[in-house]
Amino acid sequence: MMHTTVGWHIELEFMEDDQQTRAVAMVRLPDGSEVRARGHANRHHTDSNQPRVGEEIAGARALNELAMQMLTKAHGEIDDASGRISHPIHV
Repeated sequence: MMHTTVGWHIELEFMEDDQQTRAVAMVRLPDGSEVRARGHANRHHTDSNQPRVGEEIAGARALNELAMQMLTKAHGEIDDASGRISHPIHV
């Protein structure tokens, strides 16, 4: 049996200043639809300025939100296809 390989491309963009980093994550699915999520990180005034750390935190939070949205989307598709309410999908 042959299996088809599918790939998703996830994009992350960052906007930052001296105190805050914001991230936007977006995945484009094979059907052409897109799912977007946001994350942020705030630097405490006593912390040293480490932009990469802010990006890692904001990016991880955006990806976590993206994952939750994908689980919710999949759960809805399962319910729509089966005609019943299924158990929630947990991480």
